[in-house]
This record gives sequence, structure tokens and C-alpha cells, in this order.
Amino acid sequence: MFWRGVLGYLPANVIQGVVGLLTIVTFTRLLTPAQFGDYALGFSVMSLIHTAVFVWNEAAMARFWAGSAERRDSADHSAAVYGAWLVLLAALPLAALVAWLWPLQPGLKVAVLAGIAATAPRTLIKLAQERRRAGGQVGPSALIDMGQTLGGFALGAGFALAGFGGASPLIGAGLAALACLPFVLPADGRLAISGRLGLARVREHAAYGLPVALSLILALVLATTDRFLLARFLDEASVGVYHAGYSLANRTLDVVFIWLGAAGGPALIMALERGGRDALKAAAREQAQVMVLLTLPAAVGLALVAAPLAQLMIGPALSAGAAHVTPWIALSGLLGGLTTYYFHQAFTLSRRTGLLLVAMTAPALANLVLNLILIPRFGLDGALWATPASYALGLAASALLGGRSLPLPIPWRTVAEAVGASLAMALAVASVPACGGLPELILKAGLGALVYGAVIALVDAGALRSRAQAMLGARLARSAA
Repeated sequence: MFWRGVLGYLPANVIQGVVGLLTIVTFTRLLTPAQFGDYALGFSVMSLIHTAVFVWNEAAMARFWAGSAERRDSADHSAAVYGAWLVLLAALPLAALVAWLWPLQPGLKVAVLAGIAATAPRTLIKLAQERRRAGGQVGPSALIDMGQTLGGFALGAGFALAGFGGASPLIGAGLAALACLPFVLPADGRLAISGRLGLARVREHAAYGLPVALSLILALVLATTDRFLLARFLDEASVGVYHAGYSLANRTLDVVFIWLGAAGGPALIMALERGGRDALKAAAREQAQVMVLLTLPAAVGLALVAAPLAQLMIGPALSAGAAHVTPWIALSGLLGGLTTYYFHQAFTLSRRTGLLLVAMTAPALANLVLNLILIPRFGLDGALWATPASYALGLAASALLGGRSLPLPIPWRTVAEAVGASLAMALAVASVPACGGLPELILKAGLGALVYGAVIALVDAGALRSRAQAMLGARLARSAA
């Protein structure tokens, strides 16, 4: 199931990666630094509301779908999830009222309200996507993702050209999700209506999902505190610079982590439900090997090409500052991605999500304290130093507590192979002269990929070469038959 998901979700994640970069290219040029800062803060508010109110329900849809399908009571499961969603919607008008009354700058107020309005269709489409992903319906889940990604970007760019400022990408995201609903909601609605809404099931979902949501709120605090404090101690233009560099690094890595997580999370649940802990351990080791081999060089590569990449992708007003931000956020993104998409699986698989909340408390508090201390004294650099330090603490806490909950294997040999290959890549890229812009980016990225790939193939890191040969041989044998 893992490799089927990896291949099936690849087109959607390629589109996500391309659109993510185009979003930075487009909106850092169509919006002023202050407007881009409004967008960053509006997106952060939208994410916080989504996580605080709706994510526990989405987590329950994902975790319990496989078991309900095995028991043939998936209609009751859907009834509980969608019934809870209808009740949770009441939080959005309240949030909008608070945003309207809060003394914000006009552009920021519109961006925040747009983000709140976009939350309803985005959370509803997310439930539909989680159901398909948990059930192994790779194609439909990927189509939902591609529709939202492409539609949101196109609509957001149109609104930006029309002069809607920092709210533009958020308006586009909400309308894109709304446009996708007619293609998925009828089938999901019929399934939910045919089920029985049981409060005991909702309580079970809440007991599992609420600690997940609270831990993700702490993760958002970890990821967004710096923006609000930069706005408080510096200005919104500084937020725009920080968010541009942050997006350039984090979105690039996120595409890889989300891709592997979309395929890997459901596969681990299926392995545990059907084969027990032995099957889970084998599946987890394989996923960890692939994750390390793909994400470690991606983070190192981003740091190595930060300057030419920023020159190419980000508007002139933000590019120099963003190039300074990118290497630090590449490190943070690597640590955060490994924590979220691998080590946190121990808590969700064992259903001990309370420990997940504990694991996220320390880095969130550390990030807040470090930013409060460092930003007033060192400005933007203070936020850059605080971020990777906090994520490193989060990874250590999650690995330690996760090992007490449901130990997941760490493929140390593969880690060493990836580190060695990345060092060889860095030495090769460092020899390329800085000529700036696209030529430098192509030379460094191409040489780095070639060197890293050659070293990994030579040592057969993670047995990837052997697996690829076996899969190719099996396909050729089926073709011959």
C-alpha cells in the first residue's frame, strides 16, 4: 500500500511543489511586503482556527476509517464525523465577530476575515479527502488535492490582480475548496445520512482527536509565534521577508513530507490493523529509510542554493532577506517534518495521543521564550536562531516519548549513508562559482543531484537500488506473461 500511495500521490505533489513555488514568485511580486505580511498573518489565523476547532474530527476520520470498514459500520462512522462537523461550524461566526471588532489594520482585518470564511469549505473537503486516503483510494484523493491546489492559485492570483491585497490567496483557497465540493459531497453525504449518529462514537473520536488537535495547536504556535512577535517588535514588512524565505524552504520540504505522509500514514495503520506490531515495524523501517534518503538532501540542497533560488523565485524587495532566512528554515523544516510525519506516528498508532500533547509542549514553550528574548535584541536573526533550536527539542521529545508508547525503528545505517552522500554533495556544490540567478541554480542543483544520486546508488543506501531492480523485474515478468 505504501508504494502504491507513493506513486499515486506523485502527480499531486509535483503540482503542489510547482504551484507552491509559483505562489511565492507570483504573490511576492503582485503584493507589497506589507500585504504579503498581511497574507502570512491571515493564513496563520486561519490555520490556528482550523486546527483548534476542526482537526480532531479530521484525525478521527483518518484513524478509525480502516477499523470501521473492517467491521462494516463505516456509515455510522461517517455519521458521527459529519454530525460533529455541523456542530463545530458555530465557531466560525464567533471568530469572525472577534476579528471584526478587534482593532486591526484594514488590510490585515480583511485577510483574517477571508481566512475564517475559507475555513468552512476547506474543512469539509478535508473530511472527504481523509476518508478516501484512509481507504486507499489514491486517485480520488489526489484529484481533490490537485483541484484545490490549481484552483486556489489561479483564483488567488486573479484577486491579487484585482487589488484585493493580502486577502487574495485566502479568498482563492476558499473558493477552490467550494468548487470541489459538488464532486465529493453527494456520495459522502449519502453515506453519512444512511448511518446512525452515536454519541458514544463521537466521544471516542474526541478522546482520540482532541489531544492531536491540541498538539497541532502547539505545533502551529511553534511555527507561527515568530511572525506575530516580528510584527510586534519590528513591522509587517519584516514578517513579509521572513514569510517569503520561510515559504521558499518550508513549502519545498513540506511537499516531500506530505507526499510520503499521505502514502505512509494509511499504510502504517493498515499494517498494524491487519498484521500487528511485526508488520508495523517492517513497514515503518521501510518508510523511515525512504524519508531520510529524500528529505535530508533536499534540506541540504535548499541551504546550498538559497541565494540563486531566492533571486529567481522572490520579488526584488524580498529576495535578499529571504535568501538569508532560507537555510535556517530548511534545517527547521527537516527536523519538523521528521517529527510530524514519522515520530508522531507512534502516538496516533497506539492511540496514546495524550503523550503527543506532552511531546509538543516543550518545543512550543521554548520557541515562545526564545523569540521573546532574541527578537528584541537581534531582530530577524533572533527568530531564525530560535526556530531550529525549538524544532530540535521537539524531535528529541517526540522520539523519547514515542519510544515509550510504540517504538518505531530508526534506520541508523541509512541515516549515516544519507549524511555521507549529502556531505559529498555539499563539497561538490561548493566548488561551483557564484554567478547568480538561473545559471547558478541549474549548475548547483544539477551537480548536487548527480553526486548525491551516484553515492546513494553506489552504496545501495536503504536497499533502494535493490528494491527498484526487484520492482522492475516483477513488472517485466508480468509484461512477458
